[in-house]
Amino acid sequence: MKVALLVKRGRLINPATGEDTVCDILTEDNKIKAIGTELAAAGATVIDAKGLVVTPGLIDMHVHLRQPGQSQKETIASGTRAAAAGGFTRVATMPNTKPVIDSTIVVDGLKYKIMREGVVKVNIIGSLSKGLEGKELSAMGGMAREGVVAFSDDGRYVENCDFMRKAMEYASMFGKIVIDHCEEASLVADGCMHEGAVSAELGLKGRPAAAEDIAVARDILLAEATGAAVHIAHISTENAVHMVRWAKAKGLKVTAEATPQHMILTDEALRTYDPRFKVNPPLRSESHRRAVVEGLADGTIDAIVTDHAPHTAEEKDCEFSLAPSGFVGLETALGAVLTCLYHTGTVSLMTLIRAMTSTPARLLGLDSGDIAVCNEADITLIDLDKEWTVDPEDFYSRGKSTPFEGMILKGKAVATIVDGKLVMKDGEVLA
Repeated sequence: MKVALLVKRGRLINPATGEDTVCDILTEDNKIKAIGTELAAAGATVIDAKGLVVTPGLIDMHVHLRQPGQSQKETIASGTRAAAAGGFTRVATMPNTKPVIDSTIVVDGLKYKIMREGVVKVNIIGSLSKGLEGKELSAMGGMAREGVVAFSDDGRYVENCDFMRKAMEYASMFGKIVIDHCEEASLVADGCMHEGAVSAELGLKGRPAAAEDIAVARDILLAEATGAAVHIAHISTENAVHMVRWAKAKGLKVTAEATPQHMILTDEALRTYDPRFKVNPPLRSESHRRAVVEGLADGTIDAIVTDHAPHTAEEKDCEFSLAPSGFVGLETALGAVLTCLYHTGTVSLMTLIRAMTSTPARLLGLDSGDIAVCNEADITLIDLDKEWTVDPEDFYSRGKSTPFEGMILKGKAVATIVDGKLVMKDGEVLA
């Protein structure tokens, strides 16, 4: 028996085609069957989307689902429920797990777990090096054949230039991008926040912007030398944005992503020594924040990601300098960028949706991110005006640490549809 879903009278924003129009969308089983006006289908479940924005399913190409090996922080089940609650229909999980995702055996095991427990679609990112040690290439060829969408040693900077060059060349053989965490390690050792006036006042060792700038410059030069595609993870400095802009103008295969936190918050938030605000790269000063936003607005920065990085409450509840870096973001990202970037008139809605749908799909080589007949029926419905207060106790994620706790946000996903199946409605995950 065919399962049909009819989304009526929604405002479709489809960056893949530039469409911004009111229409109906009919899905049948896992595909989009028709797009038009006054559509009808006998027996279809009808969703009244009048007054709502309808987009391709949101995609987050940078999350940490923590499995295998760290299920006390997050699981495939809890992380994908958090994704559904936040409006995401697909996420890509990073390889810094225990064991590291550096072989086909680990990839196969994770794919099986995703198939059994995933509420939304999960793509896997394989490591560049075995054990994230930056010394020996991982089983990149085998993992590519098993379907990994990119390679990264995220969380660690690949220090050896010759190794990184070889990794880029090898990844390009399989048509995969290399995602790099760009912080020159020797400059950030023991640093726990942005190096600047605030760190000096607080007496905390800083992580200088120059560490990111040096690493980004190297990756751009290696991309030019190899012809490979390199993607700068969670970009956060003014100079790094300028360099990516220069690389794009030169025609290099260089792309970048930014997180809501680096576009909304600054190091001023750390004056309370609250570990919720600790992240790598660190929250930086206002001039850097502004440069990242400008980079998103003008197309220099390609994608918005969460860098969703859950930790246990016990890990985060300690002295600031000892707390692990990172916090959750899947359930707050959309609301945060709508509130602070769209509703302020800083970045257009089309730009924001593009950076969360069609562009990450293209970067990862996915047949996704476009509302079109015969395409997969992955759809997100958004209420742009819905106001809500961030309460971590309501999160589906096992991680509860967020810098947006207590904030009143304007804009929220109210329905998430994966393969034509409604998996979240009005904040409740149904799967």
